[in-house]
Amino acid sequence: MHSDAPNPAIGIAFMLIGITAISVNDMLIKFLSGGYPLHQMVFTRSAIGILFSLALVRYEGGWHLLRTKRPGLHILRGLMIVTANMSFFTALAVLDLAETTAIFFISPLLITLLSIPFLGEKVGPYRIGAVVVGLIGVIIVTRPWAGGAERDAPFFVYLLPVIGALAYAITQLLTRKLGVTTRGSALAVYLQGMFLIVGALFWLVAGDGRYHDMVEAESLRFLLRPWIWPEGNDRWLFLTLGLVAGVVGYSMSQAYRLSNAATVAPFEYTGLPLAIFWGFMIFGNLPGLSTSLGIALILGAGLFVFLRERRLGRPIAAARRTQKRL
Repeated sequence: MHSDAPNPAIGIAFMLIGITAISVNDMLIKFLSGGYPLHQMVFTRSAIGILFSLALVRYEGGWHLLRTKRPGLHILRGLMIVTANMSFFTALAVLDLAETTAIFFISPLLITLLSIPFLGEKVGPYRIGAVVVGLIGVIIVTRPWAGGAERDAPFFVYLLPVIGALAYAITQLLTRKLGVTTRGSALAVYLQGMFLIVGALFWLVAGDGRYHDMVEAESLRFLLRPWIWPEGNDRWLFLTLGLVAGVVGYSMSQAYRLSNAATVAPFEYTGLPLAIFWGFMIFGNLPGLSTSLGIALILGAGLFVFLRERRLGRPIAAARRTQKRL
């Protein structure tokens, strides 16, 4: 038997497992970005990850769990998470792991703003102020005033994790709607399936590298590079990507299903110190002073918003009321 009753401790545990797996996933993709195309990594990890997710579906109750009365919302959720991942990973090939992750972490702040039209929640001046502070942090990290040799990549590359954060915020709001009636394993299968479809389409259109030499931006070359069969240790890294993908999809879906979003979401910020750790240990990068200030503002604003929502105790009730209306 599997209980659907909210359980904060289990939700937090799933969140920590999921965030750790995400940090390993990000590190591996950045590590492999110099030799393989992004769409190949996305397809491969999803092909392996969906097997893991299907096994969990079987364990949680059987194939009937994959049936849904809301295919449209599941497709939209899948497209949003694909957009979030592709935008983030395309930037990751060029930017430092820590600053890319920091920019992406405005997503919880965007969840707060989007909960107004999506879930009908009321957001007071304190949380709006925190969102503004977080956006100031993003501006400091991205440095839109810098140009030429002052920045490591074109400004549009810094906007990619912002686009990813917006798409991820929409994904989590949809998870709160769909998770009331859909198991975490089934949610993971739908996501992996969407990644497989998108990866296969990229392969059909650009898998031979026909567009690779037409672009100069390294982030786009990462996206359009031709497929290369992995050799040696790289094969094990691709296998690890697939296993990690299965853990991420299941753990994150379960975290938001089994606990109040305001309870588990602050633990997403453990991804920031993990990103700094991997950035230093694997790539020898540490954030500079201005980037560290921006990261601190994003981190502080996000934690304030979550602690405020937790004290107000609104998110889970709002999500379930909305679920009944839609």
